[in-house]
Amino acid sequence: MYKFFPILRATTFLQKTYERFLKIRGSPREIALGLALGLFVGMTPFMGFQMAIAVFFAAIFKWNKISSAVGVWVSNPLTAPFVYSATYIVGAKVSGSARPFTPPSELGLSNILNLLQKTPEIFWSLIVGGVVLGLPLAVFGYYFAYQSVLKYQQGLRAKIAEKIEKRALKQRARKKRKKRKN
Repeated sequence: MYKFFPILRATTFLQKTYERFLKIRGSPREIALGLALGLFVGMTPFMGFQMAIAVFFAAIFKWNKISSAVGVWVSNPLTAPFVYSATYIVGAKVSGSARPFTPPSELGLSNILNLLQKTPEIFWSLIVGGVVLGLPLAVFGYYFAYQSVLKYQQGLRAKIAEKIEKRALKQRARKKRKKRKN
């Protein structure tokens, strides 16, 4: 059934990923901070190194390393064209780049040299745009993750407490029956 409905398959995948995220061990604060860090780093132009950067800083700050790695996947092969286009446009406007970058139509030596000359400006625009878009995304991600994980963990604690209470009631009932028999 799923192979005919790719949207259902994607929805199921996202739901399972969300459920797995909720089950990450740690305090809600550490998990949320790790995710926020990963989301922020995921908006930077360091694709290929983002996960290592996020996990490194999560380890230094003693935040959740797994959730930081999950957050980095905000920029993945499917979303990268959109993420980096947006970060470049925002970064170019904020940093005041002279004109927006347009890729050359032909790939000749002069065009490649021109592109290499513009690389620092392009990279700077990507960094600035990544920071400008990454900060609000990280803040939103923190609050969303914190509330979600907190609610999940509280529900889990309530279920565990309920099971413990049921066991205790069963044990009391057994003890009463034993007393009656004696």
